[in-house]
Amino acid sequence: MARKMLGLATVATCCAAFLAGCAGPQPIEVPANLNVAPTQALSLELKATGVQIYQCATAKNDASKFEWQFMAPEADLFDQGGQKIGWHYAGPSWESTDGSKVVGAVQAQNTGPDANAITWLLLSAKATSGTGVFGQTQSIQRLQTVGGKAPMDGCNQAVLGKEARVPYRAIYRFYSAKS
Repeated sequence: MARKMLGLATVATCCAAFLAGCAGPQPIEVPANLNVAPTQALSLELKATGVQIYQCATAKNDASKFEWQFMAPEADLFDQGGQKIGWHYAGPSWESTDGSKVVGAVQAQNTGPDANAITWLLLSAKATSGTGVFGQTQSIQRLQTVGGKAPMDGCNQAVLGKEARVPYRAIYRFYSAKS
């Protein structure tokens, strides 16, 4: 009987965890320095899956040393239903399958809670185009990052100019003017 009760408790715990995951996105505690202007409202939240691309180069402060330098992101963007609706690439740029696009400029950074992940960001839109989902974007947040940090080692004279493609995931939130 005790074994049967333990089994029921395990099933109940698993069901509760599953149902919690189905409840939709959980609130994200955004650091104060990454908050958008109060005149803006959330217009879109997307999940990104891709890579951060680094290149082995001579160190900026010491030509006798080598370091991985950030080159560009390369990621697919998915809506809450898991449908691919665009991609993210150098610029930094976000482009939708509807033809709209936004190019951002970093305004603020925060290390976020995961020391092994790339920083969380607040970006302002420096250029937009199209009438689709990105056409009216004013600000972008990169949150809940996983992975993507430059390799800690492996950059030396022998691999100078080589790329490292480091997997990452993130949530991107896009904000436009309040109506």
